[in-house]
Amino acid sequence: MALLERVSTLLRANINELIEKAENPESLLKQLVLDMENQLLQVKTQVAIAIADEHMLERKRLEHEQQAAEWRRKAELAVSKGHDDLARGALERVISYDRLTKGFAEQAEDQKLEADTLRQTLRQLDQKLNETRAQCEILMAEHRRAKVVGRATKARQSVGSQQESALRRMKSKVHQHAAENAAAGEIMAPPSLEQRFETLEQHEQVELLLGQMKSRAALAETSGQ
Repeated sequence: MALLERVSTLLRANINELIEKAENPESLLKQLVLDMENQLLQVKTQVAIAIADEHMLERKRLEHEQQAAEWRRKAELAVSKGHDDLARGALERVISYDRLTKGFAEQAEDQKLEADTLRQTLRQLDQKLNETRAQCEILMAEHRRAKVVGRATKARQSVGSQQESALRRMKSKVHQHAAENAAAGEIMAPPSLEQRFETLEQHEQVELLLGQMKSRAALAETSGQ
């Protein structure tokens, strides 16, 4: 299958090696991501088709199996009534439907294997796509960082100590604002799953202790009477 061959080529691609050899690694990775996204969409389509075909073959198998069972019932009825000729005709139908049932069962099994292969390929390609996206993001971040460092170096060479001091103060303020914004975001963020469970467990413990206190109080009151 041409699609699986193309996907296999993408899966075998060594991203780090490609980055080292490429003249423009960022452009290469972006194109690789686009190729993978395109192939992923095609594989998803093929998986859906394969699953639909698998269900269709299984449905056909069940239909022919039911037909075989029905003609077998008719053959038994004919035998019980002494109509051997009718029984023979019914048994011929049974044999025919049994043969078709077996054929559809084999086709359904083959189709299931193909669908499973496509599912596995889809998972692998999705994982590779996520890996490539991450590499692309890391590389772009490195490029941006290099550009920023380069501009900062030129700026430090062209300005005096006073300007450098002002720049440091500005950066400090930016970092402080960023930290304050991050802290505010954490405060406003909804409780995490772990925090919710911790609150639930604490509530349960409080209820347990309260129940124990009430029990002791009730026992003491009963003893006092």
